[in-house]
Amino acid sequence: MINFNVPPFTGKEMDYMKETIENQKICGDGPFTKKCSEWIEQQTKTAKCLLTTSCTHATELAALLTDIKEGDEVILPSYTFVSTADAFVLRGARAVFVDIRPDTMNIDETLIEDAITERTKVIAPVHYAGVGCEMDVIMEIADRHHLMVVEDAAQGIMASYKGKALGTFGDFGCFSFHETKNFSMGEGGALLIRDEKYIEEAEIIREKGTDRSKYYRGQVDKYRWQNYGSSYLPSDMNAAYLYAQLELAEEITQARIDRWNQYRELLAPLEKEGKIELPYIPDYCSHNGHMFYIKTKDMEERSRLIEYLKKKEILSVFHYVPLHSAPAGLKFGRFHGEDKYTTKESERILRLPLFYKLTADQVEYIANQVRAFYQ
Repeated sequence: MINFNVPPFTGKEMDYMKETIENQKICGDGPFTKKCSEWIEQQTKTAKCLLTTSCTHATELAALLTDIKEGDEVILPSYTFVSTADAFVLRGARAVFVDIRPDTMNIDETLIEDAITERTKVIAPVHYAGVGCEMDVIMEIADRHHLMVVEDAAQGIMASYKGKALGTFGDFGCFSFHETKNFSMGEGGALLIRDEKYIEEAEIIREKGTDRSKYYRGQVDKYRWQNYGSSYLPSDMNAAYLYAQLELAEEITQARIDRWNQYRELLAPLEKEGKIELPYIPDYCSHNGHMFYIKTKDMEERSRLIEYLKKKEILSVFHYVPLHSAPAGLKFGRFHGEDKYTTKESERILRLPLFYKLTADQVEYIANQVRAFYQ
């Protein structure tokens, strides 16, 4: 059976985790947490990276830093994971969903401005499949309307828009290190902070509302409760697992891109025949091989293809059910404008297996089975 996903593993993870145990430092903000954060800061050229227990928590932390309050509105795509909305509705905000572009599956930047009201406070673009949203346009709109931007770059590490790392355009960016992502610590994430003025507040909220980070740096003689907060620190054992992969980030990313390119080459004839659609990458975007998907004619065809591939011992999956059609989406949000593409395109997407150790032979077998289905 070819699994849809196999969590990345390089071989050094166990050694590094053992090291944390032997050093008797397994809680948050240990040596490996610092190594991971510094690596991400250098890679993305952002002011500060704070490792978190999940991308969900990174987004919640970002929502707190934007000072979201009850009655505020956040503009985002409906085609995203629930955490993008949850982080804001937990604080009483209203999710305002707008349609996506059918080519990249990202938020349609041309529809954002019309959704802005006097209650709008944040725009939350989602870089689907590690392909950048139109950040130049989004940032121009945000600046003109004095709005904050929180980038959901859960799938975006090692990807860029016009040469700049995803997650570094907005006020805050959020990465995921879930087991399905390019680099993993099981569960985990990171908050990227663009402006240094937010670093101290972010550290306090992340450390249960205390100035414990300052205490460990020797800046205060004791730490005290300063503000509201929670515990967003991952164990240093988790960070040790992640750091083993960050050391091989270029190799892991290239391996995924190689398999992505192979899929595209092998399935291009089906697209040319008009039987499927393949992912689109704008010229000015550099993706990270996070996901390879095809678009079928409709949901019924997709279901038949999933079952066909399963019989051939290939696990493939569909992706998000649009949030605006879910019970919580109806309760906590509204769709602005016409749902021209969100639902229609979401019902066509089929994700094929893609992970670090996926082999060229396996990709060839999978592509052959997809072709056989359409014959």
